[in-house]
Amino acid sequence: MTRQGNRKAPRRGAAVTRRRVLQSGAAVAALPAHLAAGAQPVGPVMAALSSYMSAAHARALPDEVAEKTKHHVLDTFAAMISGAQLAPGRAAIKFARGYGGERVATVAGCDVLCGPIEAALANGVLAHADETDDSHAPSLSHPGCAVVPAALAVGEALGIDGRHFLRAVALGYDVGPRVTMCLGVPALSRDAHLSSHSIAGAFGAAAAAGCAAALDAQRMRWLLDYTAQQSSGIAAWQRDSDHIEKAFVFGGMPARSGVTSALLVHAGWTGIEDIFSGPDNFLLAHGRSADAAVLADKLGERYEVMRTNIKKWSVGSPIQAALDALELMLQRRPFTPGDVRKVVVRLGTRSASVVNNRDIPDICLQHMVAVMLIDRTVSFDAAHDVARMRDAAVLRERAKVELVGDAELEARAPRREAIVDVMLADGTQVSEHVEAVRGTSDNPMPRAEVVAKCRDLITTVLGAAKGAALVERVLALESLTNVRDLRDLLQVRG
Repeated sequence: MTRQGNRKAPRRGAAVTRRRVLQSGAAVAALPAHLAAGAQPVGPVMAALSSYMSAAHARALPDEVAEKTKHHVLDTFAAMISGAQLAPGRAAIKFARGYGGERVATVAGCDVLCGPIEAALANGVLAHADETDDSHAPSLSHPGCAVVPAALAVGEALGIDGRHFLRAVALGYDVGPRVTMCLGVPALSRDAHLSSHSIAGAFGAAAAAGCAAALDAQRMRWLLDYTAQQSSGIAAWQRDSDHIEKAFVFGGMPARSGVTSALLVHAGWTGIEDIFSGPDNFLLAHGRSADAAVLADKLGERYEVMRTNIKKWSVGSPIQAALDALELMLQRRPFTPGDVRKVVVRLGTRSASVVNNRDIPDICLQHMVAVMLIDRTVSFDAAHDVARMRDAAVLRERAKVELVGDAELEARAPRREAIVDVMLADGTQVSEHVEAVRGTSDNPMPRAEVVAKCRDLITTVLGAAKGAALVERVLALESLTNVRDLRDLLQVRG
């Protein structure tokens, strides 16, 4: 096999155009089939991407990117810890405990130590045990639930410091979402029936794990090759009413696959030099309309973690704007449930279909609006109280809620806007149009709000003092000498 480890990478800022990509593919196609597979050159996209990935562990992050990345690490840790109380999390912990393996990596919210691959799988499921983890709208993915567990698992195995860990996480956000944006969303799920969440998660997890392992450019290319071979997941997760398969598809499976890719290559496995071009490449397998140039677009200029949402509310993304609207209304003109005659919520048609009268509380819009009317807020516990879906008071308010799919709002996707109209018994109508959901890049949550959300999630599991110590440690990751030092703060001893 011809190795391209000494190939000169494009100069910083060199354009990666569709024309150059097509020219590279044409050169490969001209070779005899038996030579093309083994002597494939590295195309401009792969050269730029692998060079960027290999340098990430030593490249300083801009201050605002480092701060935002810490917010997402903390938010994902909080999702993992709180997820340990839920059915998917309990299943993940049971699996990790029974599987055994080398005791080198942490499983959050419990006392289990295991191998890095199993820990990544378990923590990925924990992180998406419900709908509290982050999301990246342009790529239709949830990066944190795969990226953070993968970086943590390999980081612990190799004993990296906090600064290195932070850079690995930021790289995972940069790479994973670009893959599904390159393939085209939402068509990837709608037309090809593939899960954008698991595909983006796998590549993001692999990039983070590869950065934690400080792989060079050639080994990063091989890592991407093995990740392409493992990328999987179909949109059938939408039929999962227990959220366990969904947690595996969004978090556990991609985190496991990414860590596997990194450890295989770290152990000396070789692979194909450029899985994104040449015969039978990844992009051809997932649709000929893919635009490879997106994979390297504005690397080092546009950090995707900055475009990733942290949810204010521990509910499905399409419900966020509606709860924001009700909170703003209640601040401006307080009213009681008894004052309300009807609530009409307008969402984009696709978002409306995802959260319409679902049987899981945190992804059922009608139920969460009813809870908001009664409680005037939505806590983590309230969003996961299944029994309350049968409560008479909640059902009375739920009957007042009408959800409407709106084509005009759908045309504004991936923005998840909501228009909420509340008709009061005295004839007054109160309306709110939320265009920028709290926690999105257009309306970000400052550090204090992120911390407040995370404390709500972790205090009942860790206790107030330990929870506060974890928050402090994450917000000062640059000073951490070894990520293994996070273990005692992430775990609960039996």
